[in-house]
Amino acid sequence: MVNTIYIRMRSRVETKRFNKVTLSQTAQILAPDQYLPELADLIVYELKKDDNQLVVLDVMRVIKTISSHFPDCEVQTIGPTQTIIEIIREKKITSKPLFLFVWILLFTGSGLAILNFHEEVSMRVVHQKLYWIITGKENVKPLLMQIPYSFGIGMGMILFFNHIFKKRFNEEPSPLEIEMFNYQQDLDHYVAIKENEESVKHIDDH
Repeated sequence: MVNTIYIRMRSRVETKRFNKVTLSQTAQILAPDQYLPELADLIVYELKKDDNQLVVLDVMRVIKTISSHFPDCEVQTIGPTQTIIEIIREKKITSKPLFLFVWILLFTGSGLAILNFHEEVSMRVVHQKLYWIITGKENVKPLLMQIPYSFGIGMGMILFFNHIFKKRFNEEPSPLEIEMFNYQQDLDHYVAIKENEESVKHIDDH
């Protein structure tokens, strides 16, 4: 009777060291109990110093490694066909003056963008007309409309991004998180094709 080993490759694995990567680190394993300990510690790739920051581990290479150690077993794969191994470099500590400078720059830029937008759409004139409709009086500076509107913009941005500093209001992802997720998916798809040597074959090469 042939024993079957099921593996499901992980989409991404992160490591901080150049070391040997095992099967349990790169895939979920379902196999007979007598094979699980050896399968979990089976080395499927050894990171080298000349590797790039991203390394693509193809499922065919994993199957070949498993089959060489367990010739009497059948290997079945489920899910992704490759795992992206990302080598995390040591991050340099950002200086506080630089952080403060970037924060002020972004805050000023976003503020000017909002001011220019409101000036372009004549928001001040709109507030003046709304004030006249509600009170029946003309006012060049309708602070009664402008102050709540300014606070409303800030509250709207907080609710839109679903964050205030590190605090999250609910489990629903914000539009920014969704866009970042889509970007990461596209990036992983690109890396899986670009960095995987087995994905492209030049038949005219000698």
